[in-house]
Amino acid sequence: MNDRRRPLANSRFPLLLLAVFLAVAVALGIAPRYRQDWLMENVLVLLALLALVLGFRRLRFSDASYAALFVFLLLHEIGAHYTYSEVPWDRWFAVLSGFSLDAALGLSRNHFDRAVRFAYGLLVTPAMVELVAARTRLPGLWHWLVPVGLMTASSALYELFEWAAAVHFGGDLGVAYLGTQGDPWDAQQDMLLALLGSLAAVALVATARRRRRHAAAPPSRPRRVGRP
Repeated sequence: MNDRRRPLANSRFPLLLLAVFLAVAVALGIAPRYRQDWLMENVLVLLALLALVLGFRRLRFSDASYAALFVFLLLHEIGAHYTYSEVPWDRWFAVLSGFSLDAALGLSRNHFDRAVRFAYGLLVTPAMVELVAARTRLPGLWHWLVPVGLMTASSALYELFEWAAAVHFGGDLGVAYLGTQGDPWDAQQDMLLALLGSLAAVALVATARRRRRHAAAPPSRPRRVGRP
């Protein structure tokens, strides 16, 4: 975790990411497919940005964590622009690769929402690990289990938020926001993917830290053979 007295010059990278994100978010918000759904999707984004900006001097994340958050929020803005169930990701993939992934895998629904839910666990967990480390003193395995538990809980809370909003607004707006695409187990599968993404992130962060420690450790002195 970075010290809050860190020079302002070292803050340029997260501030650059914020500026780029705001520009992209404004561009995607000019003519979204469903304006009301776009507004609902961005309520939590606005709250998250306010928390990051207001807490920037008190709690500074690593540049890698800010980059991961940036990528996740960009993916979310794409989903908000089209609505998750209508993002033409397979058409983009076909243009780049020359074949349809949906047809090759026999997919019957738009899985962009599944991919972003996995990305939520994968890309937000590094910041959660740093947050927990800065605010608690957890021993051993708990240092990793608590962030995963918090990510899983936040995923479940989001599912409840989606359900409550869909019930409140109803109609086409509620259906578009909920985005189940007829899958009765949509919420459970989304939570599972967020959990798997979080576990993958913890494994990657732990591996990277272990490698950095080994690289920084002084070389061991060779044992002398012969007379003591």
